[in-house]
Amino acid sequence: MTRWLLAGGGTAGHVNPLLAVADRLVVEGDEVLVLGTAEGLEARLVPERGYELLVIPRVPFPRRPNAAALRFPRAVTGSIALTGRHLVDRGIDGVIGFGGYAAAPAYLAARRRGVPFAIHEQNARPGMANRLGARLTHAVGVTFPATPLPHATRVGMPLRREIAVLDRAALRDEARASFDLDPAKPVLLVTGGSLGAQRLNRAAVANAETVAAAGWQVLHLAGGRSTERDPEVTGYRMLAYCDRMDLALAAAELAVSRAGASTVSELSALGLPAVYVPYAVGNGEQRFNAAGVVAAGGAVLEADATFTPERFADVVLPLLRDPQRIAAMAAAATGDGVRDGAERMTRLARAGLVGGARVPSGA
Repeated sequence: MTRWLLAGGGTAGHVNPLLAVADRLVVEGDEVLVLGTAEGLEARLVPERGYELLVIPRVPFPRRPNAAALRFPRAVTGSIALTGRHLVDRGIDGVIGFGGYAAAPAYLAARRRGVPFAIHEQNARPGMANRLGARLTHAVGVTFPATPLPHATRVGMPLRREIAVLDRAALRDEARASFDLDPAKPVLLVTGGSLGAQRLNRAAVANAETVAAAGWQVLHLAGGRSTERDPEVTGYRMLAYCDRMDLALAAAELAVSRAGASTVSELSALGLPAVYVPYAVGNGEQRFNAAGVVAAGGAVLEADATFTPERFADVVLPLLRDPQRIAAMAAAATGDGVRDGAERMTRLARAGLVGGARVPSGA
């Protein structure tokens, strides 16, 4: 039995693939511990999933010369030392990092202790921790093929099991009925994530009647911060949250969505075509996350700044009236998607464990 330390967290984008790989390793007979911080989502989600969380201090990388920058070297050295003690005390055989505040100390501690480690990068634009770690190991798994990291192998996104094994066609009627929608009519899924996306919400609500006139229903996951009112149009179902995204994805035949790495990966793996409206913040990774499936013909990309109700009508309504194009987009999305990302990532990590993934000093 191999004992792994999985490191990462902060956001769901880091925690969810970590948990998917953890679950896969346990199914294969291994033991998993998780390294994270007390402030990130991992502090709640990891124990809820039944894994032990080893906590290290959250040490943000300083982006400007200030008091925090002066404290950074000592703080990060302490995190690396604490992680190194965990590696020894818990008998860790291998490390897999997923980015976030806990990842860089894990990579550096593993290198110092001679413990093989692997990396998974979710986004097309990698974060700082994984840019550092990828220089130190040959076992680098990425979700998107154009991710600019050395030694990268595309493994796809490690998906939640309920998504990875989802049969949309077999579940479609049940899924639509569960949302009080007509099983016989197609469904447009609109979602901006757990917090919602005001621009998507406004555009969808403004077009509620025209979407219905096109013969489609809408499942609108508006998020917790939405200020839009339910248009109360027949076949339009607005919810703040959805605890069963597998059912939401099974119900839909087209999506209008943000382009987070997990969202793009799930929709592509399931062959669900989409109009992606990337969130225009950060380092622009959402636009790059969707680039591959857009190039393959499985999705359309729209700029957030110009995605008005009028633009929604210009882009989405012609798709709703063209089932042949939607079918072609679905086939293209399926061709670009990966369902077995968790299995691929575990194989890559095991190969590094057996063959030695470390990059020699000075390489």
